[in-house]
Amino acid sequence: MSDAAQNTHANANPIPELQERAARLDAEDGLGKLRERFTLPDGVVYLDGNSLGALPAGVPGAVADVVHRQWGELLIRSWDESGWWTAPQRIGDRIAPLIGAAPGQVTVGDSTSVNLFKALVGAARLAAPGRTRMLVDATTFPTDGYIAASAARMTGLELVPVDPSDALGALGDDTAVVLLNHVDYRTGRLHDLPGLTAAAHAAGALIVWDLCHSAGALPVGLDAHSVDLAVGCTYKYLNGGPGSPAYIYVAERHQGAFDSPLPGWNGHAEPFAMTPDYVPAEGPARMRVGTPDILSMLALESALDAWEGVDVEAVRAKSLALTDFFLECVAAYVPQGRVEPVTPAEHGRRGSQVSLRAEGAREVMAELISRGVVGDFRAPDVLRFGFTPLYVGFADVERAARTLGHIFG
Repeated sequence: MSDAAQNTHANANPIPELQERAARLDAEDGLGKLRERFTLPDGVVYLDGNSLGALPAGVPGAVADVVHRQWGELLIRSWDESGWWTAPQRIGDRIAPLIGAAPGQVTVGDSTSVNLFKALVGAARLAAPGRTRMLVDATTFPTDGYIAASAARMTGLELVPVDPSDALGALGDDTAVVLLNHVDYRTGRLHDLPGLTAAAHAAGALIVWDLCHSAGALPVGLDAHSVDLAVGCTYKYLNGGPGSPAYIYVAERHQGAFDSPLPGWNGHAEPFAMTPDYVPAEGPARMRVGTPDILSMLALESALDAWEGVDVEAVRAKSLALTDFFLECVAAYVPQGRVEPVTPAEHGRRGSQVSLRAEGAREVMAELISRGVVGDFRAPDVLRFGFTPLYVGFADVERAARTLGHIFG
């Protein structure tokens, strides 16, 4: 930590050392040129990509083509001629490398909540007979808890909320399914996906991971760590746009026996046969339900062009550098005692965000936004800042911390 960051009383005036280092880090940043792939407002530091990613530059033109040519001119022919019908698996295969999955295991469509319901019920139906409990991340985003409770009722399992740090001790030979978040949405805490997956398997259980706050920010390694099922959204670090379709991962070894609780016509082996009996499709297509939402799906496909040639390991390295630098700048600029980091300092336990506890956090965030630094607020007292390495730079970080210091000064 620099001498500036160790000041007893922080100073909201610019600190040349920090500004010079930010400029040097930006000049040396191999990912810095990727900012050109996004459309961002002038003068805005955008640190809310963990809620809604920025607009990739190619999306407006791609959407215009879908609307005017593919829909407007080709009409229904576009299901074949424009590849609409195959979009869920095609786009799933583009997301797969970002979460460490081989092709043929990821399907795009529906919302995260719907996909989570499919994954949990499907996992319960895959579990060994006689198992009675479903362990669920007690710190999870509320919707995950609501969906898990419904899935548990449907499958006759007892719902057991557990903090991920206590999950190892809660596993037993009666555990059927485990649901955990890879990164906690409120604190940014990164959980041990490899270790907890191995522990669940040692207990004979299946595990479902929610990747909403990790996909596109850090390596996940679904195949490498033998994860069973996973779900995630695409509008955060993947920059797919507001309400863009989510995805579901089902490991190839489970696909033949996966019994979806939502057997829609799009997941049928012969969807246009219109038979009264349901026969599931082979492979990832059986995770489909209804007609794909083509406009938002193809916007997502265009958004993924921003990832061309990008190494997720390099993204992770920059993410940690950005969050380290932000914490250092906050210590330098914000008066002591006004904010408290709740995101773990250890790299192995940190996602791609920094959460700070502060009195009057809602009003502080509103003031930050009015000054051109966009983060978000989580009740009751958390300032949350997301760092998307594809378009956030070190000068952005220094300015955000300095602005926060002005507000508290």
